[in-house]
Amino acid sequence: MTTAPSNIAQPTQSTRPLTRSDYKTLSLSALGGALEFYDFIIFVFFATVVGKLFFPADMPEWLRLMQTFGIFAAGYLARPLGGIVMAHFGDLLGRKKMFTLSIFMMAVPTLIMGLLPTYAQIGMWAPILLLLMRVIQGAAIGGEVPGAWVFVSEHVPQRHIGYACGTLTSGLTAGILLGSLVATAINSLYTPVEVADYAWRIPFLLGGVFGLFSVYLRRWLHETPVFAELQLRKALAEEVPLRAVLRDHRGAILISMLLTWLLSAAIVVLILMTPTVLQTVYHFAPTTALQANSLAIVFLSVGCIIAGALSDRFGAGRVFVFGCTALLITSWTFYHSLAAHPDWLFPLYSLTGLLVGTIGAVPYVMVKAFPPVVRFSGLSFSYNVAYAIFGGLTPMIVSLLLKESPMGPAYYVAVLCGVGIVVGGYLWKKGR
Repeated sequence: MTTAPSNIAQPTQSTRPLTRSDYKTLSLSALGGALEFYDFIIFVFFATVVGKLFFPADMPEWLRLMQTFGIFAAGYLARPLGGIVMAHFGDLLGRKKMFTLSIFMMAVPTLIMGLLPTYAQIGMWAPILLLLMRVIQGAAIGGEVPGAWVFVSEHVPQRHIGYACGTLTSGLTAGILLGSLVATAINSLYTPVEVADYAWRIPFLLGGVFGLFSVYLRRWLHETPVFAELQLRKALAEEVPLRAVLRDHRGAILISMLLTWLLSAAIVVLILMTPTVLQTVYHFAPTTALQANSLAIVFLSVGCIIAGALSDRFGAGRVFVFGCTALLITSWTFYHSLAAHPDWLFPLYSLTGLLVGTIGAVPYVMVKAFPPVVRFSGLSFSYNVAYAIFGGLTPMIVSLLLKESPMGPAYYVAVLCGVGIVVGGYLWKKGR
């Protein structure tokens, strides 16, 4: 394998300020990522309805919920293959091509999901087809998220990588917000009977349109200067990039996978699963739960940008130590207090959402952990394998914990915050 020459004039090695072109790249990348992430996560906001429509009516509620989240998890389990394949070609053919392909692969199954017949109409074929669409979505998102982080980080100066990655992550979380707002609107405009009858399909059909619009947006982006320079100097990988990653960058893989574990727990539990938990465990109305979730995601998006910017200035290690400590305290208080103080829902969820934004520092560490020649493959492998394991299993583990205690989500998040504090301490010690 040929490594990148040290004298390559990469934007990431310069100290220039952010330009109008940088902000355009960040804006278009974040907007496109938001629309694609909406497609991927809209499923979870209608998990309760989908569970009743795509599984037998006489199934116990906890088992139906677990199987519904199991189909959601299948999207995560499919991520590694899609991510590794796209990253392979992203390191050899270019970042932009894979960046655009991933959106197209997301839009089509989202449209189909909005048109699928239910269990009452075609029996067991309904959940099987739903599962297939989630697998295709998972393969697409597997290339999107790592590709987006690599794309923006290779467009900006090195001293702004944290801000760029935090902004992009904020855009992805804005996709969750868009899903929450659409779900809130659907539950506000339609009765529960109408939602179960036909209105649940609307968000998926909208997602297909959003996906096609995202494909159009990516036409205005340019290949990253870092990859273009590697291509010009003929410094691209001469062997399979992933082979070089597994052989030469095992430490970077371990750190990246542990941080992805933290990221997956924070997003899946505190943001994606909590609206359903609020309805089924704490008995909040769907509209109330989704409104609180929307506010939490607004604060999460802000928190991602703050965490990224603080990483540029103070290092990611400090951000993880202090951010995860605060997140552990607030998330525990959130789940512990809701039963006795339901009126605390909005302020506590907002504060928790802000601190979940600590994950905005995760891509900063991962992007810097791998050299440009294998960066896409290294980041994609670490992120997607870890997310497949932890993001995929987390909903089912938390569902089982919830069967034992309403504090189940808090127990899981507390463990992961501990992991974040330990990793943060290591990075702090290393000056990172």
